[in-house]
Amino acid sequence: MAGQKHDRGTDGEREARRILDRIARETEPGSASPAARATRAARDHLAAADVEPDDRIEYWGTRIGRVLGLLLALGMMVWLGLFLFNRG
Repeated sequence: MAGQKHDRGTDGEREARRILDRIARETEPGSASPAARATRAARDHLAAADVEPDDRIEYWGTRIGRVLGLLLALGMMVWLGLFLFNRG
């Protein structure tokens, strides 16, 4: 019975240390904020940073498609907002 308590305590300590280490990494002054990371990820996605730049057709096709998709989504959101607010 004493061994089980010791194991549980050790597991709890490991979990607590893991959580504290993660918090320390996310809050240290040199790390980027979640908003900055999200902005960077969105920019890289639209700029097709994940596509091989040597294949120009795939690269530009991906960039154009992603930008058009973004514009279409924004246009649909504006249309929906106008539709909902002009009803009554």
